[in-house]
Amino acid sequence: MKGFIITATVTSVAGFFSAFAPNYLSLITLRCLVGVGLGGGPVLSSWFLEFIPAPSRGTWMVVFSAFWTIGTILEALLAWFVMPRLGWRWLLAFSSLPSSLLLLFYRVTPESPRYLCLKGRTSDAVSVLEKIARINGTKLPSGILVSDNQVELGEKSIPSEDAHLLSSRRTESATQKEIDSNLGGISSLLLLLSPKLIRSTLLLWVVFFGNAFSYYGIVLLTSELNNGYSKCTQKKLQSQNSHDVNYRDIFIASFAEFPGILISAAIVDKLGRKLSMSAMFFLCCIFLVPLVFHQPEGLTTGLLFGARICITATFTIVYIYAPEVYPTSVRTTGVGVASSIGRIGGIICPLVAVGLVQGCHQTVSIVLFEIVIFFSGICVVLFPFETKGRNLSDSVSSPRHINESV
Repeated sequence: MKGFIITATVTSVAGFFSAFAPNYLSLITLRCLVGVGLGGGPVLSSWFLEFIPAPSRGTWMVVFSAFWTIGTILEALLAWFVMPRLGWRWLLAFSSLPSSLLLLFYRVTPESPRYLCLKGRTSDAVSVLEKIARINGTKLPSGILVSDNQVELGEKSIPSEDAHLLSSRRTESATQKEIDSNLGGISSLLLLLSPKLIRSTLLLWVVFFGNAFSYYGIVLLTSELNNGYSKCTQKKLQSQNSHDVNYRDIFIASFAEFPGILISAAIVDKLGRKLSMSAMFFLCCIFLVPLVFHQPEGLTTGLLFGARICITATFTIVYIYAPEVYPTSVRTTGVGVASSIGRIGGIICPLVAVGLVQGCHQTVSIVLFEIVIFFSGICVVLFPFETKGRNLSDSVSSPRHINESV
């Protein structure tokens, strides 16, 4: 959980000090550091995933993702009230508080038993599992705790099935050196592009890019389409009150994410990750088709509301699927790199959502969004395997991971 404490510290400290930035350059620098901290978000999702039983993993990961939506709505509400009265410095200071609260939970946050096993610290893993068992009012089965990675390193002396869950401490020293040297930072990145993972990795990169590009683009289009059309037809600037209206619109549009989360929870464990994601991507395309041409304001808002429901669902489900694809040895790295690719899409999308619409090119803007979203849906269809109900693997070479990847 060192990743947990580092990301929370960087985000909260940089976020708070950005409220006191003396000039534009220092503000940009501090906000970039906030982005670095937020980029560590996959650490939490990967950690949480490893404590959930496979049959209910999808539903609980949707619940986990719902807090992103709650944060989005609260931030929009905070900006709506704080910006006109106190200004942006107070907004940044208030916004840093939730990350600061995360630090209070570090001491009571258990380390991932899978990670501990991967590092050969099986006795520590057992301690965590015993604590979880006590909280749940049960006992661990007898036997030896063995990770996939340990099985791989000691194939000649694989324990029986009955000895697969509870650990004695004797397995710890035998594999410590091999496991500790198994993966380094560069090796982890190279492993993502290894023959067994390259297909999943490249497809996930495209889907994360398309998701972020579409999600943030639709958020911006909520206010830009009508404003851009007004500017192009009436040839006049928006009123000075537009800033307050924009915060209000973002606050209202954020509620579209709740239906998206509910839909995700309803279908992710029934239809599976691939079918759920691809269906939502293609449905999002349908919502955006009428916007190729200008529509009345009410219809435009309704169509964008529906599109945001769909793209929220795909965003939620891909953050469930991605950690399930990778083994423990590269799970956080794999999701983190994919999320970073998605950030590139988030950076580029304002050039389309704002630039093209304000330049009176609404049709080109919507068509580009359609292409990105449709191509993302095709990439989901091409994912190598479905992860619904499958157990997580600990290493790329484990028999379970190889069988699931075929």
